[in-house]
Amino acid sequence: MNRRHALLALALTLGTAQTAWAADANTVYLQTKDGRITIELRPDLAPKHVKQIKTLVSQGFYNGLKFHRVIDGFMAQTGDPKGNGTGGSSLPNIPAEFSQSAQFRRGTVGMARSQDPNSANSQFFICLADAPNLNGQYTIVGNVTDGLDVLDKIKKAAPGAPGGTVQDPDKIVSMTLAEKAK
Repeated sequence: MNRRHALLALALTLGTAQTAWAADANTVYLQTKDGRITIELRPDLAPKHVKQIKTLVSQGFYNGLKFHRVIDGFMAQTGDPKGNGTGGSSLPNIPAEFSQSAQFRRGTVGMARSQDPNSANSQFFICLADAPNLNGQYTIVGNVTDGLDVLDKIKKAAPGAPGGTVQDPDKIVSMTLAEKAK
């Protein structure tokens, strides 16, 4: 191999490693009792929200939190330390970063909020099915890239349960950044 080919091979290897590192920097592993859900965060869509989630994941904030609201055919919500949909972290709320290009589809991860569009904090939801009614109304922070089968196993609310409240809900065992999990 001549020098030019050797340099090209090295550049391609480094480029692949750099790309893999960048992906790991925005990949989160959400472990449940039934397995792992891999989430690729989208700082290109919501840099402030992604930064907040990564900070909370690094602090271990999500470990042990309940999937307190799970509506079959719609979404699974978690991230509330109170476990009832009214809590958040000690970090400030984040202004909305609504996307006009990305859409809520099965496996999309979005930030939960109150009626105030600028009230997202720590709670997030994962779509169990396409949810076009949420497009442009909620911030998209990522997508499930592996583990949709695990997502489907999360305990759902009983039909007619107020607000999709789950009795004896499943929990996040742990959430870790892929770059820290190595």
